[in-house]
Amino acid sequence: MYKLLNDIFYGKYREISRYIIVGGCTTLVNLITFTLMRGLFNINVNISNIISIIISILFAYITNKIFVFESHCLTIKELLSELFKFFGARLLTMVIEVGGVFLLYDIIGQNEFVAKVEIQVIVLIANYIISKFFVFSK
Repeated sequence: MYKLLNDIFYGKYREISRYIIVGGCTTLVNLITFTLMRGLFNINVNISNIISIIISILFAYITNKIFVFESHCLTIKELLSELFKFFGARLLTMVIEVGGVFLLYDIIGQNEFVAKVEIQVIVLIANYIISKFFVFSK
């Protein structure tokens, strides 16, 4: 048991376990923002979705850079390159998320929150793969 915990927090599973934690927090930021936009302000589902995604992308960049991939940029050029790759990749998955929620909620008629959570799982996996191999690759 000690070896497994050691591998999860310090060893070979460190990055993925941190990504799951940070990804979970990013998903919470996304879902809480979405719920507040819908519940408190009664903003349209698709607009609430876009706003919640943008806020969660900002949160995700900072937390992934620092805690998950431990990225250190030596120059402004490196930082800007990393930042543009991250936001570009997240814009791609934002299209997937907005399109997926639109499809599941507006077209199929599924509950808006259930649709949002289902699409979040797909987006979480896609974001890890893109971040690991494209954005924060060493």
